[in-house]
Amino acid sequence: MDIGWDGITRAEMLDEWAAATRTVLADAAKNYDWPRVLAILAKHPEFVNSCRPGGQSLYAPLHQAAHGGAPLDAAQRILRAGAWRTLQNARGERPVDVAARAGHAHLLSVLEPEYRRQVPHGILQKVQTHFHAVIRKRADRLVEEHVLRLPELEPLLELEVPKMWFAVPGMYGGFSFWLKEAGVDARLVSESWWRVVSGSGQRHEITSAGSTLVAEGFV
Repeated sequence: MDIGWDGITRAEMLDEWAAATRTVLADAAKNYDWPRVLAILAKHPEFVNSCRPGGQSLYAPLHQAAHGGAPLDAAQRILRAGAWRTLQNARGERPVDVAARAGHAHLLSVLEPEYRRQVPHGILQKVQTHFHAVIRKRADRLVEEHVLRLPELEPLLELEVPKMWFAVPGMYGGFSFWLKEAGVDARLVSESWWRVVSGSGQRHEITSAGSTLVAEGFV
């Protein structure tokens, strides 16, 4: 199963259990209650990169650990649960940036991103911009209606297999995307479909120069 990009920002888009669990996790992290945070993540690691439903800061647990100067062991355990070092908050900060701003030097080395592959930042941002345009062309009404957080591509550089799934509520499907090539010739492949519409599949290849529809009509 692909790693999921959590684009849900509103509590009403979650079932009651998921909304409650994410809220409790966000409260524990904001209160720097690391034993509670770690206990929740031990049971529900799927929420390690999730933010508070309805929140504005987009702080995931690792951002809060960076902000609060968590013990090194607590930060390491959040990372082992699957936290991404490159995930950004609403200000565009990664956890290491939050820790540096807050003066928590003991966390800087462990929070420094560890990349498995390299793509120049400017090129990655252009690819991401073109990818977001593909998403909006396919599902802009749903993105706006549900206030979805569109995928960031930098976490792909951390993953052993650089592939994710972005589910779109109301689409009964979404976008599977993966980095096919890295470096200056970075190429992202996106496959998207509406499960209730036969033949709705589209495959795009996306570079810093733009996106190209290379296949359609599958699924």
